[in-house]
Amino acid sequence: MFAAKVMFQIKKSVTCIIFFFVLLTSCNELAIKEKYPTIPGYHLENPTTISLKTELDEISGVVFYPKDTSVFAINDELGKLYKIYIRKKIEIKDWKFSNDADYEDLALVDSTFYAMHSNGNLSRFKIYSADSFVSKEVDLPISGKNEFETLYYDDKKEKLILLCKDCNADKKEVSAYAYDTKTNSFSSTPLYSIDSKMVLNKLPKGEKQYKPSAAAIHPITGELYIVSAVNKSIVIADTDGNIKNVFPVNPAIFKQPEGLTFTPDGDLVISNEAAETGAGNILIFKYKKH
Repeated sequence: MFAAKVMFQIKKSVTCIIFFFVLLTSCNELAIKEKYPTIPGYHLENPTTISLKTELDEISGVVFYPKDTSVFAINDELGKLYKIYIRKKIEIKDWKFSNDADYEDLALVDSTFYAMHSNGNLSRFKIYSADSFVSKEVDLPISGKNEFETLYYDDKKEKLILLCKDCNADKKEVSAYAYDTKTNSFSSTPLYSIDSKMVLNKLPKGEKQYKPSAAAIHPITGELYIVSAVNKSIVIADTDGNIKNVFPVNPAIFKQPEGLTFTPDGDLVISNEAAETGAGNILIFKYKKH
């Protein structure tokens, strides 16, 4: 009788423990959903993930190439251009286009690549064959200590846009500078600015500065998507920098997002640096019109 009572108490305790963990897991899932709202058209908690080789642990810029379903990418330390085929069988090719430096983002306009240095300068180059490149360095004509991580192409303005991460002249805004691909020249004054306070007010308390790390224009909605590794967020704005919405994102998925691009169908492609946890990767989020 005594043994039966003991067994009953043990079963009761185990049941309570299981119930507690089920309840805790359910609460955590609800908390995640509440904390990280889904962007309309995307399910951000369930990406297709492509793990990358060690040489791309610091992948810092991506451009989708629809002709053969691949992604062009750069590493922020090596003067190499990578081509990553994102089909069932992952294949990677690379070309050396310049000396090693601090490269932060990549753009492709027609057949010309632009690799942006952390100070805003551009390496402009074309590939003619496996071992033939024509490259030119273009300096950003603004003074002071400036740091950039974001470069994207606006086809309506016919300009490359560089967003400051930490620019000397910025106080409560993020400045955007333009490079005209027709005249091959920079603007010396900002094209527009983003209100940092408006972004930070919609993020968890404690953030003191807004620091973009990559951006691209959505091919269907025409909206500007800006991801931030520092602020763990995606901002949606118009192409003049006026903010429409701010979405905190899950740091377990977006561990260090440094690249952003879209497929022609609107699928969102984001690259993560390794950030000392696992490998660098590419995340693909399917787009569903809402």
